[in-house]
Parts: sequence; C-alpha cells; structure tokens
Amino acid sequence: MEVKNSFKTLRAYFLAMLAMLFWGLSFVWFKLVIVQYTPITIIFLRLLISSAILLLFLLIGRSFQKIARKDMKWFLLLAFTQPFCYFLGESFGLTMVSSSVSAVIISTIPLFSPIAAYFFVREKISREIIIGILFSFAGILLMLINPDFSVSASLKGVMLLFAAVLAAVAYTVVIKKLAFSYNPVTIILMQNLLGALYFLPLFLVFDLKTFLGVSPDIKVITSLLQLSFFASTLSYLFYIISIKEIGVIRSNILTNLIPIFTAVFSYFVLSERFTWIKILGMAVVMAGIVVSQYPSIKLLISKERTINSSV
Repeated sequence: MEVKNSFKTLRAYFLAMLAMLFWGLSFVWFKLVIVQYTPITIIFLRLLISSAILLLFLLIGRSFQKIARKDMKWFLLLAFTQPFCYFLGESFGLTMVSSSVSAVIISTIPLFSPIAAYFFVREKISREIIIGILFSFAGILLMLINPDFSVSASLKGVMLLFAAVLAAVAYTVVIKKLAFSYNPVTIILMQNLLGALYFLPLFLVFDLKTFLGVSPDIKVITSLLQLSFFASTLSYLFYIISIKEIGVIRSNILTNLIPIFTAVFSYFVLSERFTWIKILGMAVVMAGIVVSQYPSIKLLISKERTINSSV
C-alpha cells in the first residue's frame, strides 16, 4: 500500500511538472503562431480545437454532466473571466512584451488571489503575501528598466498582462461556485466552449478576412495544435490530477517553474537575449512568490511531521 501511494505521489509530481512545462512553452508557441495569425484568431482556434478534444474525451468516457439551469450564469461569468478576458490581456500583451517577461508577470497570479479572497470572503492577508507582492513588483521593475533607466518593454503590454492576472484572480473566485458540483473536464470544456463563443463575433468581424487569406506554414500549424492540445487541454487535466493527489499547496508551488521553462525555451527557440539584470529580476520575482507561500509550505511540513510521528 505504501509503495502504491508513493508511486501515485511521484506520478502526481511528474504530471504537475508536465503541466508547468506545457504552460511555460505556451508563451513560446504563441510567439511562433503570431507570425501569421492575429491574437483573436489564435485564441479562437485554440479554444475551438481544445473544446473538440475535451468533448471527444467526455463522449468516449460517457462522463459529461448535464449543466443545471441555475449554474449557467456562473459558467457564463467563468468563461468571461477566463478564457475571454484573460486571453485578451495575455495574448495582446505578448505581442508587445517578451515571452520570458510575460511568463514572470503571469506567474504572480498566486500572489493576488489572496487579495480577492480578502475582499470577497474576508480572508486575512498575511505579512508574507505583502512582502511577496513587493518583491515581485521590484523584480518586474528590474526586468523592465534598462541600465540607462529607459523602459525595455511596452508599458501598455505590461498593463495588458496585469489585466490578464486580474482576470485569472476573478476566475479563482468564480470557480469555487462550480468546483464541487461538476467534474473538472466538464468545467474546462464549458469554459473553453463558451469562451470560443465569446470570441466568435470578434473573429468574424475583425479577423475572418485575414484568416482566409493566410496559408500557414507547418511550424505555425504545429505550434497552434501544441497550444490547443498541450497548453489548453492536457495541462489543465494534469494539474487537476496533481491537485487531487498532492494537494493545492504543493501544486501551486510548482507554478514557479513556468517562467523558468519559458526563459529556457525562449533562449533556444526564439533566441531571446538575457542580461544579468533580467536574470536577477526573474530571481527576485520567484523569491517573492516563494515568500508569499511560506505559511502554506510551513503548514504542509507541520502536517507531514504530525502524520509521520503518528505512524
């Protein structure tokens, strides 16, 4: 039994790391697709392909749940926060900011979630959260400001990425209304399908003519399919499995790997340059995220010690 549990734990960590790898790579894949397609087209196709994959998965497994009428408003709000608002901010921000800086900004989502919890459910904001936010802002400033005090990235792009962070934080509030009533695959399918419907008018009005005039090369097609299959489908499923096996705390700690994966692949695939000040900025942001999660890590260690001492 102990060997079986150890295997499940190792598998959960492995799947969680794969999820972080795919999410890290998504910033690189997006940069490869944006060469021929606009952000709205990329998001619309990504969500549509992912929805088709998830629907097939649910039909084969016969595990699709009927959506209660009273919950439709929550699903509509869920899809509005993410993927609609989130992807608008992230995708247009990525057109103005490098992949590595974008990934670092997006990685601050766990820092701001407790602030939303404070306003909506009056959860206390710890000292570590405040210190973590200050660290992260300092690190992001280091990454954005050149030695001559000029700005190395578009401020508009940075603001769009922070808008994506706020959308993701709102998503974490809304998801609590549905998480205990529906299985994860059904929730992901609904949010992606409704998200695609939200983007459909924008796609038809602004991008359809351009989309029909593009003959994508194999690199663009492959990157788009990778975004849809790995980043929008498998990553979410793997992350949910890891949460069930090793818990939210351990899974969230691993999200710190996303900017690291993005930075490595941006260097090798996109030939992105890294100065020592940029690397220092990334380290400061990561330190801020770790500090913000210190109480959770401490609690987790305490629980494990209690369990081990009672065995």
